[in-house]
Amino acid sequence: MDIQSVKLRFGIIGNAPALNHAIEVAAQVASTDMTVLITGESGSGKESFSKIIHSLSSRKHGDFISINCGAIPEGTIYSELFGHEKGAFTGASEPRKGYFEEVDGGTIFLDEIGEMPLQTQTMLLRVLENGEFIRMGSNKILRTDVRVVAATNVNLEKAVAEGKFRQDLYYRLNTVPIYVPPLRERGEDIYLLFRKFAADFSEKHRVKPIALMPEAKMMLIKFRFPGNIRQLKNLVDQISVLEYERTITPEIFRKYLPKEQTSFLPVLAEEKNTKTDFTERDILYKLLFDMKNDMDELKNLVMMMLKKEGNIKSANHLLQKHSHLFRNMDDFSVSEDTSTNKGLLLNAPTVQEEEYQYEKIEDVTHEEAPREEQEESLSLEDQEKELIIKALRKNNNKRKYAAQNLGISERTLYRKIKQYELENI
Repeated sequence: MDIQSVKLRFGIIGNAPALNHAIEVAAQVASTDMTVLITGESGSGKESFSKIIHSLSSRKHGDFISINCGAIPEGTIYSELFGHEKGAFTGASEPRKGYFEEVDGGTIFLDEIGEMPLQTQTMLLRVLENGEFIRMGSNKILRTDVRVVAATNVNLEKAVAEGKFRQDLYYRLNTVPIYVPPLRERGEDIYLLFRKFAADFSEKHRVKPIALMPEAKMMLIKFRFPGNIRQLKNLVDQISVLEYERTITPEIFRKYLPKEQTSFLPVLAEEKNTKTDFTERDILYKLLFDMKNDMDELKNLVMMMLKKEGNIKSANHLLQKHSHLFRNMDDFSVSEDTSTNKGLLLNAPTVQEEEYQYEKIEDVTHEEAPREEQEESLSLEDQEKELIIKALRKNNNKRKYAAQNLGISERTLYRKIKQYELENI
């Protein structure tokens, strides 16, 4: 059966290449008894493909049942699938057949297979391998001939790596994979489905179908639709009920789009439960770069003061004296070993020493100055404190403007004021 015939028979609308490929694979594998794993986002129409596979198979006259593994409580899913004996658990007043026994000769569609408990996964693997199972509370082996089509909207490979899904079961289910594309990857199919749902609503309620203006149509096609086909149908029904005007403008259409999802830009796929907490390595990076900025500001502060006084040689002397603070900042690297990182913090360098090589002024008079004049320069901290006091007094204690004059951030100025106890000057 060709793709168009399958679409007409099962009411599938769209011509996206990924959709056509999925239909083609489903039609080809239907004639076999191979296990199929259908992947795709919630609401993308995975169950429709399970029905295609069953209806085109030799089991089409047998039973077909769809089971949502995520909707059955963990304590009862084994009994639901494989049955139980009388007295197997509280309330088990009589024996009961499970779905695998009831649908013998047919097809079972196991949706949300990733939610199945590990104990139940073990028995499912035995059914797939040997066609054998055991009811809860029994030790008698029973047999069944059931084709399994499974579906999931989670990354089973990741679940296997995390120990939440059996690796052998994953490979047994994934004999023939089928990927159902999300609505946002289907382009013009979105508008075709919109018209289909609008026509269905119109026929059911005997009203004129809604239609989109060209700008509104573009908004529709570009919208992400995280809820896929279900979300689109709900959107069409909502607009059809609430709007008296049947021609929908962009302004009207925008009102029905969820505010947090109105961005039409592509969105990177993210794994669920992504950790957003900062790691110790991230914190170390931040500390190191904050220290670099502080030392840059300190260097600018000292050089501004010393150059203002015309004491260039003293500046060179101070920089050489404190050169351990200014070495190799650009050469450091953070190790994966956090103990090494902590060691780096103790000697946190700032910028490469060559950035602080200043032109030496060869002034004969200056070089022959008396020794006491060469030693009159204050310590680094005293000169920094003096310059901060001058800047605060100049700006009437307004710290914002004082910081701007000094060429440092307000945060650094506040910290220096506290360090030098200058709050009440």
